[in-house]
Amino acid sequence: MALHVKQERREFIHYSTLGILGLVLGAGVVGAPYLKAKETHLRPPGAVDEDRFLSLCIKCGQCLQVCPYHSIKLADFAKGYGMGTPYIEARERGCYLCGALPCVLACPTGALDHHAEKPEDVKMGIAVFAFPETCLAMTRTIVPKNQIERIYAHPHTRSLEEDVLKKLSTYEGKSCTICADMCPFPNPASAIEMIVTEDGIKKPQINHNCVGCGVCEELCPASSPSIVIKPRETYETFYKKDQI
Repeated sequence: MALHVKQERREFIHYSTLGILGLVLGAGVVGAPYLKAKETHLRPPGAVDEDRFLSLCIKCGQCLQVCPYHSIKLADFAKGYGMGTPYIEARERGCYLCGALPCVLACPTGALDHHAEKPEDVKMGIAVFAFPETCLAMTRTIVPKNQIERIYAHPHTRSLEEDVLKKLSTYEGKSCTICADMCPFPNPASAIEMIVTEDGIKKPQINHNCVGCGVCEELCPASSPSIVIKPRETYETFYKKDQI
């Protein structure tokens, strides 16, 4: 009798475990398209279209290793799909558009297209001035020390990163023009610039050469960023779509 009870208990545990595992896997398979549709990652420079990127990327992490700004991270399970693939979290650290694009050169499979040879070739996304109500320039609020210190908490172990902090520190207590002044695009004003409204208020304006590097979102000293990046969008698809 005791042997029979033990056998039944083992069978119960076995099939219960299989059932739970099946539910988890089933939910993952069914939910995967929705997870993918819900979130589009900001990919490193040169990333090919998303489906092709996911098929080509071997999750080697070489792009991450050569990035001098610690901009690139590898997606974990919480990111929904593409686990192990490289992405950029703009609010934590944007891409500083290194002249030689070392991340592209390091990619062994073409997931980061080697035809992207300079910052002007990059099409990561587009910046959007989505929350003007938080913009320090528009509210005529000086750059507060505590928000600069938020950025100090990001990795800064290399000389290029230290240079960013030194330049950023000069804005403390002044009117904010950080997003336009610190844009790393070779001709920054063609990507983002400060303009003056009819009321005499300065505000950022996104221009056609913006490549969506994310530095403006990272360095925005508002407690909630005024500018956010829309991955995989372009100036034409985002700003011109209503005119087509």
